[in-house]
Amino acid sequence: MTNGLNKILYVEDEPDIQAVARIALESVGGFELQVCSGGEEAIRTAAGFAPDLLLLDVMMPGMDGPTTLARLRKLEGLEDTPALFMTAKVQPQEIEHFKSLGAIEVIAKPFDPMSLADKLRRVWRQHQAET
Repeated sequence: MTNGLNKILYVEDEPDIQAVARIALESVGGFELQVCSGGEEAIRTAAGFAPDLLLLDVMMPGMDGPTTLARLRKLEGLEDTPALFMTAKVQPQEIEHFKSLGAIEVIAKPFDPMSLADKLRRVWRQHQAET
């Protein structure tokens, strides 16, 4: 694992949200981003990309975010990669449920594109300090 947060695997099925997040994370945040439109694509590309962080939409057709995360966890090198979920479902009990599935944080949709990169860095640093 690297000491810094550079590479993010982002799984999101909505092209409009993908585009906003790409600008927020690549242009504003300076991250290297691998965007996948669904869980199957993420599983095919994740190991070769070797992300520092997994960012997954919860509600996706086919394979949802929690199922995708469970499958990614079975890939060599991704067992302990920090993961965050993005969802519009942000009631406290829902957030706790998503964290119980292995996410270190849950980001509410819609998100602020100008602060998304800083939020990911903050969560990353906090996670690194705790591990």
